[in-house]
Amino acid sequence: MARGLPKRKPLKGVKQIFVVASGKGGVGKSTTAVNLSVALKILEPKKSVGLLDADVFGPSIPLMMNIQQSPVINDTNLIEPLVNYGVKCMSMGFLIDDKSPVIWRGLMVMSAIDKLLYQVAWGPLDYLVIDTPPGTGDTHLSIIQNLPITGALLVTTPQKAALEVTTRGANMFKRLNIPIAGIVENMSSVICPKCNTEITVFNDGTKVIAKQLGIRILQIVPLSEGIAESCDNGKPIVLTAPRSIQAQAYKNLAASVISFLAKQPVQAE
Repeated sequence: MARGLPKRKPLKGVKQIFVVASGKGGVGKSTTAVNLSVALKILEPKKSVGLLDADVFGPSIPLMMNIQQSPVINDTNLIEPLVNYGVKCMSMGFLIDDKSPVIWRGLMVMSAIDKLLYQVAWGPLDYLVIDTPPGTGDTHLSIIQNLPITGALLVTTPQKAALEVTTRGANMFKRLNIPIAGIVENMSSVICPKCNTEITVFNDGTKVIAKQLGIRILQIVPLSEGIAESCDNGKPIVLTAPRSIQAQAYKNLAASVISFLAKQPVQAE
């Protein structure tokens, strides 16, 4: 699969590009990408962090990052990313009406992704986190084949259906020589809203798959009402409840990602 790929073109001013991916939808990938991005900024305040919402059909970053305004074009004819919580953000959701469906064929989607990548004034940026759509389709191949990706994070839930597609995603990254930082397991347990006790509701399926793939589980994030509320209110849980189990999990995840990226090469422009 890696043969005959186009030459990867760096993003101007961006040092490292990190992809957050999942096989199934609804496993908490965007929530992970948002909290990871903000946690990276919290742990390394002197570093610059960007977040790209590459899900053209279902952009959720505008809601989760509480950004309603539209971006502007600067003097160099590039789109200026919008900033909140210290993170530079860009999403197709900023460029279209929030009630309008995106009814596009593949070529139009690829053109939109190219615009979000190369017609945005990202730099200077130490980390660019890309929140990809579910699956292993055109968007992923376009990003991976054209960008010098530093690494990838897989997000899953413990159900068999999600794990099967996570395995396909892991194999895709391996075939394309993209280093995998690890796996985040979501919703394998739940926090009781009354007693704050963590209750396990699923088996060890993720551990089995991780062992088979030779990939570490970096964090296990329990489901809680606080995560849902923070997403709906547009303020990540690492900010709304910084001492919570979930916030600590995302900060630990960010620390693991920082350690992983420190071992990877910085992309030359």
